[in-house]
Amino acid sequence: MAFKVLVTDTMQLGDKTYPHLEVDYREGIAREELLEIVAHYDAIITRSRTQVDETLIRAAARLKVIGRGGVGVDNIDIAAASRRGILVLNAPESNNVSAAELTIALMLCAARGVSRSDRLIRAGKWDRKFLGREVKGATLGIIGLGRIGSLVSRRAQGLGMQVLAYDPYISRQRAVDLKVELFDDLAEMLRRANFLTVHTPLTEETSGMIGDAELALLPEGAVVVNAARGGIIQEEALVRALDAGKLFAAGLDVFVLEPPAADHPLLGRDDVVLTAHLGANTAEAQARVGAEILERTALALNGDLSRGAVNAPALAPEVMSALGPYLKLGEALGKLVAQLAHGRMRELQVEFSGTFPMDPDPVAVAVTKGLLEPILDEPPNYINAPSIAKERDIRVSKVMASRSRGYTAHVLVTLVTNEGRFSVGGSVLGTEPRIVSVDEYPIELRPEGTMLICTNYDRPGAVGKVGTVLGDAGVNISGMQLSRVGENGLALFALGLDQEPPESVLEVLRSLPNVLVSLKLVRL
Repeated sequence: MAFKVLVTDTMQLGDKTYPHLEVDYREGIAREELLEIVAHYDAIITRSRTQVDETLIRAAARLKVIGRGGVGVDNIDIAAASRRGILVLNAPESNNVSAAELTIALMLCAARGVSRSDRLIRAGKWDRKFLGREVKGATLGIIGLGRIGSLVSRRAQGLGMQVLAYDPYISRQRAVDLKVELFDDLAEMLRRANFLTVHTPLTEETSGMIGDAELALLPEGAVVVNAARGGIIQEEALVRALDAGKLFAAGLDVFVLEPPAADHPLLGRDDVVLTAHLGANTAEAQARVGAEILERTALALNGDLSRGAVNAPALAPEVMSALGPYLKLGEALGKLVAQLAHGRMRELQVEFSGTFPMDPDPVAVAVTKGLLEPILDEPPNYINAPSIAKERDIRVSKVMASRSRGYTAHVLVTLVTNEGRFSVGGSVLGTEPRIVSVDEYPIELRPEGTMLICTNYDRPGAVGKVGTVLGDAGVNISGMQLSRVGENGLALFALGLDQEPPESVLEVLRSLPNVLVSLKLVRL
């Protein structure tokens, strides 16, 4: 019996055929007709036009797989699909080559003044006095050496460039394989980069990471490119660096707000090359995305969930029933330790003690998934998290400890980086996950929302001063937990927050004299 697949949006599916797969191509199908026929299909493949919401999912009695051609899944109700046990897939890698090539194009166009010359010629002016910059022999600094960053590095080397990289989540062996010099210190890399490009997801850690101070470290006359996400490079700082002559030129495919306002200060400049978020827009990428999502859908319908799964139901129902709260705990512990740690990740140690409802090994996978989630553009799942950790040279070890930590069942997670060891512990109290320790400080926290976790000198008024700064900034504190004083005279406290404080408020907190030793804003 063949699986029936409904394709609802425009895409090229390639020439490959799949046994036991019957594809019905209904480009631009109306919503009313879709609701009438969707019950007859095992899978539906869409782009961004079709809204696969709860109403459509309820009408799809046979549906097993939802495939999204491309990266984003905003048009799919993942929660509703998960409740029905429907697998959601995407195809995030189909545009990697296109994005890498656009980066190189922007870099070359900025270095050679292509936009400026094009504008002048169209205006009837023949100006041959402009002197551009060669890339051969120059040094390219890449922030983010993932799939696209790696492709950029290979192409830059083909142009005769020396390539440097900063990526705390890539192993040194990976950098050696790519013939790239890897840096632990971003500032050190920036000082040597004549050209700079960024290829990271937009997260709290990367938002605004290249500002005035970072641009000032670049050599005079550097060229800066952003074809990743708007906001990684601060646009106002870029304008200031160009005005001051610090930068020779820049190339942008992305903005914080898209499309940018007509009076945006970067739009009228001859030293900036601009494109309209075209990283994925090539005929080849569009052809690949359809063929790729169809292949992944075919694999998933035949039981292979290893490629592109967004909500992979990798755990058996009996595991979910027995370990559900511990899996939630594991993910929270992984997320927390990833945000508290700094430095290049080397090893993730998961220690179990006490009595669990069944073998807690899946909880270690949950910890790994949580660890990777804050640092990846595409969320990991229970299927691919272990392999992603292995790719990034993060060794995961598990141990059943005989010692008791005072809980019926306890999970201790330790992350080892090149800068130290960071640990968090947790347990399930009743049916509710709880964080019960942060770096050996005993504390009880609900793993939810936004929290400010601080170590401080054990002196009167420390917590009060922090509360005053937050209150003056209009940030409400929803809860507070204090730890014991450590042997070194330090204590730890955690504040639950109703709003995220802006970076300016965090800077004020970090500057409080004789109060805080460290401060971390975490999201769980």
